[in-house]
Amino acid sequence: MKKTVFLAVFLLLSITSFGQESAKAKALLDEVAQKIEGYKNIYIEFNHSLDNREANVHQENRGTVTLKGDLYNLNYMGTEQIFDGKKIYLIIHEDEEVIIQNPSKKKEEALTPSKMFSFYKTGYTFKMDALKTIKGVKIQYVKLTPIDSNSEIKSVLVGIDANTKHIYDIIETGQNGTTTTLNIRSFKTNQPISENLFIFDRAKYKNQKNYTISEPK
Repeated sequence: MKKTVFLAVFLLLSITSFGQESAKAKALLDEVAQKIEGYKNIYIEFNHSLDNREANVHQENRGTVTLKGDLYNLNYMGTEQIFDGKKIYLIIHEDEEVIIQNPSKKKEEALTPSKMFSFYKTGYTFKMDALKTIKGVKIQYVKLTPIDSNSEIKSVLVGIDANTKHIYDIIETGQNGTTTTLNIRSFKTNQPISENLFIFDRAKYKNQKNYTISEPK
């Protein structure tokens, strides 16, 4: 009887502790998201890497992205990507080609620019992870685990600067052992930008540059 009571109390304390940790982790992520929503725009320079030890794969590239609400202009690996709120425009300058796409409705798009600071809100459980000091800066990690057991994502670690409450990095680990890391090198807010940054100039690319333009049917 005593063992049964002890086990019940232990389980209750464990559940309560987990609930508190989950609430604390979500509160920190909400604080970050709320702060981001207060900026008129954001300019980010980042490193993006992909690693899989078993397959002996390591890729690393740099890029920049400007965000205004859900709108963004991304430059990465020689491709410019514009999202105007309705469609995504992939401008591949090397091939003189523009591919127009409808936004994906998939939920697992953790590193999509417009969802970088809000992807955690659906489909994940939360818990506080390690507090690390990196280059003299305290980074608090929050671990996200997909609720969907069939998810291709095993876990996501979100590193948050404990002082500024800005995201330092996002580390996504896949079920196949691949780790994708987005590390923010520079983070600037409320910059003077042109609204044309988020508009695709069809005449410029079709008539002036003579790019091939492919659109969804």
